[in-house]
Amino acid sequence: MDCGNRNTCTCTYPCSRHGKCCECVAYHRRHGEIPGCFFSKEGERTYDRSVENLYRDYTRSR
Repeated sequence: MDCGNRNTCTCTYPCSRHGKCCECVAYHRRHGEIPGCFFSKEGERTYDRSVENLYRDYTRSR
């Protein structure tokens, strides 16, 4: 499986996992969080990776 997509990664947070989807998802799962690429642009910019924030972001954008 190809786990890199640096050119299409929408996360704006600069970190060592940027564009490395498998590493990013594993990291956030370990911390009980959601990766930034699951959020809208506005939701991602909050840097709040909680499930609750994902729900708020999702319902706001509908």
